[in-house]
Amino acid sequence: MDTSEQAWSDVDAYLVDELVKQDDALLAARSSAREHGLPPIEVAPNQGAFLALVTRIAHARRVLEVGTLAGYSAIWFARAVGAGGRVTTVELDPRHAAVARENFERAGVADLVDVEVGPALDVLARLAEQGVEPYDVVFIDADKANMPAYLELTLRLVRAGSVIVGDNMVRSGAVIDQSNNDPEVQGVRDFLHAIGTDPRLDGTALQTVGSKGWDGFAIAVVR
Repeated sequence: MDTSEQAWSDVDAYLVDELVKQDDALLAARSSAREHGLPPIEVAPNQGAFLALVTRIAHARRVLEVGTLAGYSAIWFARAVGAGGRVTTVELDPRHAAVARENFERAGVADLVDVEVGPALDVLARLAEQGVEPYDVVFIDADKANMPAYLELTLRLVRAGSVIVGDNMVRSGAVIDQSNNDPEVQGVRDFLHAIGTDPRLDGTALQTVGSKGWDGFAIAVVR
């Protein structure tokens, strides 16, 4: 059996073809990222569909996303919460935010999405200070060095039963390489340790392989 990275991508393509319905707006969101020189780091189509299903399973009406990029995953979230729902997505780079807003307009979800531009630590702290209505689902997919801090701030913005998902947990196995002192890798380790030891959370993590390589998600529910 072929276990190469090409095989992982081929299986992903098969799964997407069989199961994932991407319309022109979703396809355009992906292509717009390339056209504007954004890094190709958005979730894969089947991962976007997975996040949308998590949102629907949780009966979520409010979603918080840390890391917008071109808005691809936020479109999945906005469609999952539906009319009356709300997605808040946080993006550091104003250029990325501008591309995302165009994609939200094209997808017909601009009225469901609030784009917060600025350092995520500052934005999350401000939202907590404002006492915003709790979020039902949080997706953390920004710089990994700050993931533990994002998690701690997120816990001020959720309720019992809220779901927190973290992306890029395995990083091609770097997470267990103790000689790797990259702050991004250490941030992931600290994030996972926090989930595993925080009495406010029940969580786990899963490895993934596919078009995004060897990586994984962490998922936790607030007690």
